[in-house]
Amino acid sequence: MCRNIRTLHNFVPPATDEEVHAAALQFVRKVSGYSKPSKANELVFDKAVEDISSITRYLTDHLETGAAPKNREQEASKAKARAMRRFG
Repeated sequence: MCRNIRTLHNFVPPATDEEVHAAALQFVRKVSGYSKPSKANELVFDKAVEDISSITRYLTDHLETGAAPKNREQEASKAKARAMRRFG
């Protein structure tokens, strides 16, 4: 998985449209192999980002869970701790 794509489900507050768009953009970049598409592929690239953003929003809005919502600050500090253990 692309390391810039983060879990968006079950957070308080919910994922923003900007976070959803950023994840979709990273996904399309990874799948297509382009960080910035050529002019010939720009419309298709942008449409894919738009479609995946919409699908991601639908998914995150409709998933059900019995788990307590996660706190963004706590999850960020856990990620920093993991990175420190991993990279020193």
